[in-house]
Amino acid sequence: MNNIEAFNNHLPVKVRFGEGKAATLADVIAEFNATRVFLMVDEGIEKFNPAAKACVDSLTSNSNLTVTTFEKPAGEPTIDMVDDATKALTASKGEVVVALGGGSVIDTAKAARLCSQLGITFREFQSQPAQYPVPTVALIALPTSAGTGSEVSGGSVISDPAAGRKAGIANGNLRAQVAIVDPVLTYSMPPSMTANTGIDALAQAIAGIIAKCSTPIGDAIGYEAIRMMTPALVAAYKDGTNKEARAGMAAGSMMAGLTMNISDCTAEHSLGQAIGGLKHVPHGLTIGLVLAETLTREAGVVPEKMERVADAMGEPDDGSKDGSRAVRAVSRILAELNFPVLSSLGFVESDIDNLADIALEDFFITMAPKPWSKQEVVDAFVSALKLEARVA
Repeated sequence: MNNIEAFNNHLPVKVRFGEGKAATLADVIAEFNATRVFLMVDEGIEKFNPAAKACVDSLTSNSNLTVTTFEKPAGEPTIDMVDDATKALTASKGEVVVALGGGSVIDTAKAARLCSQLGITFREFQSQPAQYPVPTVALIALPTSAGTGSEVSGGSVISDPAAGRKAGIANGNLRAQVAIVDPVLTYSMPPSMTANTGIDALAQAIAGIIAKCSTPIGDAIGYEAIRMMTPALVAAYKDGTNKEARAGMAAGSMMAGLTMNISDCTAEHSLGQAIGGLKHVPHGLTIGLVLAETLTREAGVVPEKMERVADAMGEPDDGSKDGSRAVRAVSRILAELNFPVLSSLGFVESDIDNLADIALEDFFITMAPKPWSKQEVVDAFVSALKLEARVA
């Protein structure tokens, strides 16, 4: 037996999960005795997500509610987007914030709610000692993707395009008060988005287990999330109408978000965010580009944990005991998803030193089970860059 180290966990988010749960949104708003709603959605969401449109229509047609709708532009959240949302939220005098969209919408809503309460811009927040007051306005999150698990986490990642960097903020008071996780809201995701968001969720579940700050609670949730998502991810990618696969990914990604928030992400996110800060491509895509490479290194550091990850993925035991079969299972999933490779973004070998420096400045890499050297980061990027195609 291994000794269980002391740990603290705080998980106050109420979760409503299941097909059709989005229809209970008005009831949840009523629980907060709110009549003024600030609704943040992905721009043009009613054109590509029928389930989300029905949800929006149910609010805007409700005579008991005054709804202010803010459409977040496409792309990763930026400082300007947060500031625009902050101004709109403050002007609306909203009594409850509803974030309906992907992780970028929910992240933007978290940051905007914080800045609105503090009466400052996001840059002003960054320039002074961090304050995370208990929120005075409730946040209800309804994810339309199965990825970051932002609906249950206390994190928010905001990009600064001018600096080519991403700034992550995290605190328990950033969390939503209620997460309504309805798999139907994810049905409209195209295959590429299903792959990007899904691989991010799988990465978060694994990272939360291998991180140096992992806890038994987070591990338990993480292993189950991995077990659920391993078959569901490829199945949802191949057939977006597969109800079982969509439900498995919706539940699994939410649980992966919990695991990550109980524990943390690790090097895969630091290397991925270095890529994203320079190329401004979807977050999940950047994680998948370096996931197998970072896990290869971690298998040499925590092989016993990676062995349990492989077990959760249903990978046959080959007697190696070195964690390599977990990397093999992840690599096979990436191949079955037809996942892009790093060179497809236009990176060349001369870019790697800068990428490594950026990754080493990121917080998440400090949560790895053992500190990364610059050479290890360079080696991971080199390995990813040399990959010309993924083979199942």
